[in-house]
Amino acid sequence: MSGFTFGGTSAGGFGTGTTGFGGGGFGFGTQPKTTAATGFGLGFGQTAASTAPSFGFGAATTTASSAPTFGFGATTTSAAPSFGFGATTSTAPSFGFGSTTGTGFGSTTSAPTGFGGLGGFGATTGATGFGLGLNTATQAQQQQQQMVADPAAEELAKISKAVSQPQIFGDERDAVIAKWNQLQAHWGKGKGYYTGQNFVEFKPDNIFCKFKAVGYNCMPSGKNEDGLVALIIKHPVDMVKPQQQQALDTIHKILGNKPQHTVCAEAINQIPDDRAELVIYVMERPQMGPAKRCPATDLYNYLSSQQLKQQLVSQLDVETITAKLLTKEQLKLYLDHPPAGIDPLLWQQAILDNPDPEKMIPVPMIGFKELHKRLKYQDQQTKLHQQRLDLIAQDLTEFQNKQSNMLAKLDEYKRKHLELSHRLLQVIVKQEMHRKQGFAIQVDEEQLRVHLEAIQAELNHPTQFKGRLNELMSQIRMQNHLAASRSDVNYQIDPSMLHELKTLLKQQQEGLTHLIDIVKEDTQDLNVIEQGLTDTANARR
Repeated sequence: MSGFTFGGTSAGGFGTGTTGFGGGGFGFGTQPKTTAATGFGLGFGQTAASTAPSFGFGAATTTASSAPTFGFGATTTSAAPSFGFGATTSTAPSFGFGSTTGTGFGSTTSAPTGFGGLGGFGATTGATGFGLGLNTATQAQQQQQQMVADPAAEELAKISKAVSQPQIFGDERDAVIAKWNQLQAHWGKGKGYYTGQNFVEFKPDNIFCKFKAVGYNCMPSGKNEDGLVALIIKHPVDMVKPQQQQALDTIHKILGNKPQHTVCAEAINQIPDDRAELVIYVMERPQMGPAKRCPATDLYNYLSSQQLKQQLVSQLDVETITAKLLTKEQLKLYLDHPPAGIDPLLWQQAILDNPDPEKMIPVPMIGFKELHKRLKYQDQQTKLHQQRLDLIAQDLTEFQNKQSNMLAKLDEYKRKHLELSHRLLQVIVKQEMHRKQGFAIQVDEEQLRVHLEAIQAELNHPTQFKGRLNELMSQIRMQNHLAASRSDVNYQIDPSMLHELKTLLKQQQEGLTHLIDIVKEDTQDLNVIEQGLTDTANARR
């Protein structure tokens, strides 16, 4: 008889069965104790008294059971084959990826039957086995201790148990709690109970959280030779900037107050949450040789020591210390290891989708706080860009004004140059006339005279420039004659417009009269002042 159930059953199927390969139990709940020896169970929780082998991430200590289970929690009883990543100590055949003592993918010690024997993949000690390594009771305990010593694996096991099958009430209420834990895990906030007193804290970096994405930031462009290290101070720039020199002196004292070292500030920037970023470097001036900057890695490692970091925090309220560089080794290590809570496939896809791998780097955004922080950084960067654009626009306006002034001066200088050229030509002509006076005409002068006469004849030609100029002059005279002989034209103006014109002229006349009166009064006052000054000067004499 077969049946499909997701809880404890006594028939065959996906519950605890009694016969056959299909009589095993794939149970998502607690299975009652049975006596069957064969079957497979699949359970995502802890089984109290199962008769199936377990597939789990926890260690299994078995005494007597005959049906396998499949779970992320620890099993307590099993005597049949076990599928699990934890150690089992059973006496019946077991299929396991961890330490076992039966037949399976681990070494065997006392199983009567198996698929391997001496031809297995691992060493065997007493019977046949399909093993992948030496598995003894001591090695099983070591693997169990290693699993417990790994906090990440232990935390993952607790989260998986809380979202899959918590065991608090032992009835259908556990399923409701499991769904609530799943919702909290997706949200990344809250506490998930998986037993009556034990719970796990859900954080945004858990593997089940859905509010996560990958963005891109500009890659640091600094070099190790630049020696730039950024100090994030818990005060705004308005407070840090006036005391910048005192802060540098304090850092110099913390570094040992050595005379060959000088602490310099590269820049001071405002960052969100009223924080200031002070970028510094240390200039080393040895007794022999040129001055150079201390490498950024050496300065960062020195300032990051526990003693110096504590002094920076207490004296300057330094929050974090960061080296302004990213080496190729650090970049490769960062890209090869996905951040906590980011799926490796998603991380690899983000690396492939990088629009500019030479200048940008993928950055995880996990939770709403990180998203809000990134939004504030983007707002601040937008403001900085807008300020830079305003400065560029102001510089462009100044350059345009300077260009207009230069063009005006250039036209003026051209005019002056033309005038000076004419004056110079007149001076040269007069000088040549006085110098050549009394001498005969030379050959080159004769050639020049012939050339000038040819030009004059060309200008006097009726169809050339002079003829056209005469024609234009005659047309201008004709137009002036027609304009003078034309009868006067009477214009009619709208009475309302005429009234407005009269009113406007009257107001202008009154304004001029008032202005004349003011000028006269001021003139009289000036005369009085001048007379008083004259009298005072005479009295002093």
